[in-house]
Amino acid sequence: MTSITTAELAPSGVAKPKLDHPLDVRTILVFLAILAAGLLFTAYSIYSDIDASGTSIKSALPYLLLAVALLIALGFEFVNGFHDTANAVATVIYTHSLPAHLAVPWSGFFNFLGVLFSTGAVAFGIISLLPVELILQVGSSAGFAMVFALLIAAILWNLGTWYLGLPASSSHTLIGSIIGVGVANALLRGRDGTSGVDWGKATEIGYALLFSPLVGFICSAVLLMIVKALVRKPELYSEPKAGGAPPWWIRGLLILTCTGVSFAHGSNDGQKGMGLIMLILIGIVPTTYALNRALPDSHMATFTSASAAASKVIEGKAAGYNVIGDPRPAVTGYVSRHQLDEGTFPSLAALVSDIAKQVQGYGSLAKAPPDQVGNIRNDMYLVSEAIRFLMKDKAAELTIADVSTLNDYKKTLDNSTKFIPTWVKIAVALALGLGTMIGWKRIVVTVGEKIGKQHLTYAQGGSAELVAMATIFAADNFGLPVSTTHVLSSGVAGTMAANGSGIQMSTVRNLIIAWVLTLPAAILLSGCLYWLFHAIF
Repeated sequence: MTSITTAELAPSGVAKPKLDHPLDVRTILVFLAILAAGLLFTAYSIYSDIDASGTSIKSALPYLLLAVALLIALGFEFVNGFHDTANAVATVIYTHSLPAHLAVPWSGFFNFLGVLFSTGAVAFGIISLLPVELILQVGSSAGFAMVFALLIAAILWNLGTWYLGLPASSSHTLIGSIIGVGVANALLRGRDGTSGVDWGKATEIGYALLFSPLVGFICSAVLLMIVKALVRKPELYSEPKAGGAPPWWIRGLLILTCTGVSFAHGSNDGQKGMGLIMLILIGIVPTTYALNRALPDSHMATFTSASAAASKVIEGKAAGYNVIGDPRPAVTGYVSRHQLDEGTFPSLAALVSDIAKQVQGYGSLAKAPPDQVGNIRNDMYLVSEAIRFLMKDKAAELTIADVSTLNDYKKTLDNSTKFIPTWVKIAVALALGLGTMIGWKRIVVTVGEKIGKQHLTYAQGGSAELVAMATIFAADNFGLPVSTTHVLSSGVAGTMAANGSGIQMSTVRNLIIAWVLTLPAAILLSGCLYWLFHAIF
């Protein structure tokens, strides 16, 4: 009788992968050493940045608060890692392409690389959902309440769904938490709850989250049928046999897709933590992180010319009106309500002119006085957001040339305020990568055994992973967060339906329930936490 060392024989005669491996003391020590090194590296990087900016440390309390906030933010990425590991490794494990004890570290490493090479577009797309007044005052008590509420709510829901073995979406969870904070903040300020969120951006992201599982299901099913029509190899469409391994070429393809999904997951999901960490840093240490001091001197010339061109466009729209007093409330009102009035363009023109005078007077962002850095950053962010809405506002009556000019100016503003230091990427990459090593088994079993009625075949695993990888990369390029979990699990379901393997409706029902409940549950949880923290702070 053949000895099976890497799998146990299932009742159907199909080899089930071995998921339980005894913990080696050396492995635990290496894990803890990397974790400790990552935390020390983060602390040293913050100290170096603060020292280089010339910021004077007058009290230890803000830095203690910074440490707690960063630990919670990195904790969110850690939980995200082990919650979503199954998306990449379930197919390679259940097709015996890689044993679990190799597949999980492999996935963790490429999650790490995915974060390092990410663009940052998703990070700031998520941040733009938050109420503008909270972003402008992120260092206030309301700002701290916002950050703690949405992070803790996201962690609690992720842990709950992981415990139940449900592949719920971390993207859904975080976005629901952000919406909950926005609604609660509006209600606490005596406004309609619907005014607390950028619903245009929320709808755009919502469509990406809504349709990505459908894309996963349909495209995976179609791809499997195309492969079956073109590749006439029966072993690809049958359940893996005990002690057997896939042909070398299909094994290579499955490992490649596992690698691609891991990299794409890191690139997309890792950015959410980056954006939140930047909010924390800007709120607590604005003199160091509010403006991008690393921009080259050539940026100054680009900013000056773009600012002059944008001023002509805006001043042309503001002709005949004068601004008396502070222009910021009128611009903030437009960003919050998206309604043009006679004060919008004049106030925006005054603010653009004020930014240009300040930056040109200092000579570069790096030379801005510490006590003015936060104000300059807020003005730049406010103008950038106002321009973003104006370019979509038909009432603004902007020509194509006007939009192009304003967009060029907006890019220079964003380069100055929307940046992610390398150490932040490394810290998030370590948190996400190390998180993949922990607690992955629960959801791996759900994806590998509980979606279809039959064991996952080689072709099914490859089709689902290819579609998931392509979908996530596409969303990343458009700056949209998608659910890696839902794309992959719906892809597996699609291949099961296309192959006639049958679907376990109880699991699918649970997945749908988690999918439907995640947003409202996260909204309610974060809204209540925001109210609680707002009262405490």
